[in-house]
Amino acid sequence: MSRLWIAPLAALLLMGCSEEKKAPEPVRPVLYVVVKPDMTQQLGRFAGNIEARYESTLGFRVPGRIVQRTYDMGALVKKGDILASLDPTDQQNNVRAAQGDLAKAQAQLINVQASARRQQELFDKGVGAQAQLDTAQADLKTSQASVKQAAAALSQAKDQLSYCNLRADHDAVITAWQAEAGQVVSVGEAVVTLARPDIKEAVIDLPAPLAETLPKDVVFFVAGQLDPNVNTRAHIREIAPQADSATRTRRVRLTLDQTPPAFRLGSSISVTVSNPITQHFQLPLSALQEVDGQTRVWVIDPQTLTANTRDVTVWQRAGNTVLLSGGISSGDTVVSAGVNSLKPGQKVRLDKESSQ
Repeated sequence: MSRLWIAPLAALLLMGCSEEKKAPEPVRPVLYVVVKPDMTQQLGRFAGNIEARYESTLGFRVPGRIVQRTYDMGALVKKGDILASLDPTDQQNNVRAAQGDLAKAQAQLINVQASARRQQELFDKGVGAQAQLDTAQADLKTSQASVKQAAAALSQAKDQLSYCNLRADHDAVITAWQAEAGQVVSVGEAVVTLARPDIKEAVIDLPAPLAETLPKDVVFFVAGQLDPNVNTRAHIREIAPQADSATRTRRVRLTLDQTPPAFRLGSSISVTVSNPITQHFQLPLSALQEVDGQTRVWVIDPQTLTANTRDVTVWQRAGNTVLLSGGISSGDTVVSAGVNSLKPGQKVRLDKESSQ
């Protein structure tokens, strides 16, 4: 009887071992990325500001002491508005002196004109000498010239008086004051800086090696730092001819294709510099697996949710990312982490929370 039980028991043990060997592989949750084509090479991202393309620094055309500043920094001014004023006492005195000189010259002209008429009348009657007539006419011309000279001096003195008021030469925004009320300034000394708000540009500082090797078809993408949704493209207007001695950067001024209202003067911006290239795909460096000198990635079949390897061609490695030029296609789902623990055909789970 004992032999009859041994055979079935052995069969059951063998079936149990067979079932253990055929146990399915566990479903492994994975991090993944959906491949998207990229047609540009990122050369870097840099911080910058929005500035006016045209700025002017104004100063007084006469020396003196500033008695008033009409506007504060940041104020909008119109063409002809008085920005600051000097003490006009000296210029007013010069105007009064010039007015006196003109009155004196005009009075002398009246006398000379009367003398010239008398000499002409005497000469016409035959009782006057030619020499006296010539002298009277010469004095008349001299007196007329003196009047013109005094009138010009008065006009100049009035101009000097008007220069005591510093006026805006165009509609602008005050961006800086270089002098305060009570300060004595000389002719042409910087007093205030005006910026035209109608034409704006982006200003960034690029490392000198990058600025010197920018490709011809370089692309600048300008976005607001506070709101990246406010953005536009730009192109180079000017590159500083020399690098800054302290930072070894060169200032680059960019003309904006469009100027969103949010790009106010002084706004902070982020500028992405890129270069158009042939189509490639960007993946995290952790998605690569090196086996026997061949680089591959794990691609997930969306129908069966199984992972299998695929050989790829690496175009460039940059930090924690890698650019592939072949082996995958747009829309492929690639495992981005944990590739060394996968087996061909293994079931995986794609959690939305784990996607990258």
